Amino acid sequence: MSGAIEKVQLGKSGLKVSRVGMGTGMRGWHRRSNQTRLGDWKFRALLRYCYEQGVNYFDMADLYGSHQDILPALKGIPRENFVIVSKIWWREGGLPEQERLAADVLVDRFLSEIGTDYIDLVHLHCVTDADWPEKLASQMDLLAKAKENGKIRAHGVSVHALPALEVAAEHPWVDAVHTRINPFGVKMDGTPEQVVPILEKMHANGKGVTGMKLIGEGEFRDDPEKKNQSIRFVLGLKCVDAVIVGFEKPTEFDDFRTRAEAALKDLTGTS
Repeated sequence: MSGAIEKVQLGKSGLKVSRVGMGTGMRGWHRRSNQTRLGDWKFRALLRYCYEQGVNYFDMADLYGSHQDILPALKGIPRENFVIVSKIWWREGGLPEQERLAADVLVDRFLSEIGTDYIDLVHLHCVTDADWPEKLASQMDLLAKAKENGKIRAHGVSVHALPALEVAAEHPWVDAVHTRINPFGVKMDGTPEQVVPILEKMHANGKGVTGMKLIGEGEFRDDPEKKNQSIRFVLGLKCVDAVIVGFEKPTEFDDFRTRAEAALKDLTGTS
């Protein structure tokens, strides 16, 4: 199997994911995203296309409103053949309702919306402060119980600031992390020089590390050289297990995969 979609271990989480995964939250807010705005048919066809090309890693979130699309898209595919990530939005704003419910209630709703018996990985979405474990202790405890009960397989955080990233690298509760990474510092939590050493520590501690914002949230989507540099840089980091990219059409996936394959061949010296 080719390198870009090769299945890799996500740290010590027990999850095995394609090196390149599909995100569903480009411009995600109020349970809408660029992916869901494609409409059910196009979005589900895109999910299916990525799976048929070898992707088994699909990133969802309550904030994106994408839960209901994954199972119809992958109809007929055994559930154990793909990995679903979702995220709990605990911050103010972002969702139509103001109340923020307990994690066990939310996990049950997510399971119902997706139509599955378990979710592979649930993140607390968008942690920024160093004291996030204190602020979110009750939610963390409930997710740990959901893991014990088999409703989820792993839990972690999606990080959006350097202080939170530093804590996540060391915290024993964290199985996996979504982190923003590219060589230009675009839409990141700090400079690459600041972020990479933390990711190295995180990876050494057994956390699964998934890179996001490789294309700077689309900022250099139309710059082929920057795309190549970023893909090569991130795939060359031994501390990043996999990456999530918010493809909006099959040709974007094809283009990214081609660039990723070229980068991996260059990095490994294979032809």
